[in-house]
Amino acid sequence: MWFCAMSNQKWLSMNFFAFFFTWGIFLPYWTGWLTDGKGLSVLEASIIMGAGTMARAVSTLFLFPLASRHLPLAGVLRWLLALSFASAIFYLFFDTYSALFAITIIFNLFYPNLLPAAESGATVLMQERGIDYGKSRSFGSLGYTVALLAVGAATAIWQPDVILWLMLAGLALMGAVLLLSAPAPLLAAPEPPRAGQSAMKALAKSPVFMVVLTVSVLLQGAHASYYNYGFIFLRDLGVGGVAIGIILNIAVLIEILFFAKADKLFARWSISSMFLLAGVGSTVRWVLIFLFPSVWVFVLSQTLHAISFGVAHYAFIRFIFREVQAKHIPAAQGLYAAFAMSFSIALLTFLGGYLYEISPQLAFLGMAAVSLPAVLIILPARRRVDAAGEHKSSTA
Repeated sequence: MWFCAMSNQKWLSMNFFAFFFTWGIFLPYWTGWLTDGKGLSVLEASIIMGAGTMARAVSTLFLFPLASRHLPLAGVLRWLLALSFASAIFYLFFDTYSALFAITIIFNLFYPNLLPAAESGATVLMQERGIDYGKSRSFGSLGYTVALLAVGAATAIWQPDVILWLMLAGLALMGAVLLLSAPAPLLAAPEPPRAGQSAMKALAKSPVFMVVLTVSVLLQGAHASYYNYGFIFLRDLGVGGVAIGIILNIAVLIEILFFAKADKLFARWSISSMFLLAGVGSTVRWVLIFLFPSVWVFVLSQTLHAISFGVAHYAFIRFIFREVQAKHIPAAQGLYAAFAMSFSIALLTFLGGYLYEISPQLAFLGMAAVSLPAVLIILPARRRVDAAGEHKSSTA
């Protein structure tokens, strides 16, 4: 490749940092950029982003697993990055609603697939090279934080169009990382599937995997109101824009600390215990905001992000690391990205919006009603989930 080789750990850390820098621009700011930078109404921007989320869910469910069956993971990352950058360029030349709708759909077909691709690469390196996942993933959270600060500072100086330029710069940074010599396991050609064999069918036939996926969908989906209405909730409480940015960053900073120490902190924890902790922590987080709608309680609840999101995500990664065969990891990550990170959040955003119209606190109580069933599902399945991790399943 163009640049010298580096350790697997460092390569993964840089890759996570670069991707989550762009994710920290796309998730919190893209809707606002469509309204301020492109002149769309809030309703128009919401429709476009909602359609993009659905395209993202379908794409991560089918496109990424399909690509990973034909290309090495490093090749998948490079192609997805190139297509993401190419589609983002079109935002420079169009301002009409119909054009932006089409560009956003195309962009969402490629760009979000970088997340399961990066996570799949991390899981493979955990299995084959013994890398410290939490250490590298903490660099992703750091990239997200840097993006939040960079956008805040840049938009205070320049026009909203700077958000698009920061996104393009972030994608270019990730391209530079991907030009470095990738770890050998990610350059290996995928094992050709046998006739009649499907990774998703194999995973679907594993009852334990389906339990873990269902619990993950509930726990990650329960963040829908926080992601979409947390800013509005704080604004309604009378918090200023700068203070809101600081408060929302607390969760990300706690997440960085969590992932940096996760491998050591949870080395002796069972998978089911981690999911139980995440479910209880998530329920407590949303109930606190419902019962005590104050700025200080919201700030306190931010410290629980490491549990409601971090522990739940880490538990899923640890499960597929221990249970899922390497050839099925892309399919497992595709299912997780599609259902836990896309479909569930999209659907629960509508529920949260309906409840928010009635009462802002109800939007968060509704999320507690989603996270609590995760606890009730994992409790009777604890023995099966933990026993599965003791050996590779013959089906998954």
